[in-house]
Amino acid sequence: MSETSQSNEQAREFALQRIYIKDISFETPNSPAIFADEWKPESNLNLNSNVTKLDEHTYEVVVTVTVTTKIGEKTAFLVEVQQAGIFAVKGFPENEMGHMLGAYCPNVLFPYAREVVSDLVTKGSFPQLLLTPVNFDALYAQHMQEMQNRAKQQPQDQGGKQAH
Repeated sequence: MSETSQSNEQAREFALQRIYIKDISFETPNSPAIFADEWKPESNLNLNSNVTKLDEHTYEVVVTVTVTTKIGEKTAFLVEVQQAGIFAVKGFPENEMGHMLGAYCPNVLFPYAREVVSDLVTKGSFPQLLLTPVNFDALYAQHMQEMQNRAKQQPQDQGGKQAH
């Protein structure tokens, strides 16, 4: 049995083929007036990831980072970056593929997206914005827990509807 598990381990392949910016947007809708306001910003961060299967063992993973920063009710800037990567993933069991594509790959991409966001904000003449690191493993686990909870509730909801 150990020979089989060894051959399965050897058959696993993970390769980063390319990292690139898929889409980028930077807006300062209230400039130049916003530069005269006292800089006491409130920022909102929104993260999302998406996976597209390109062929049998190749996937595009896109991490979308959206930051909206306001001073009071006025938007100082809005930046959105879609940081993408092409990954070759082969030989992983089905139960590990979700984690690889939903957590491991976004963990690889996020530092690149952080750098792009920081550069754009600085080039927009605003103080440097350094996004804190994100634990995509924890976000993936939370997402899976939410999916399990929904799956448990769904049969109960359907059962309740049939009783009426």
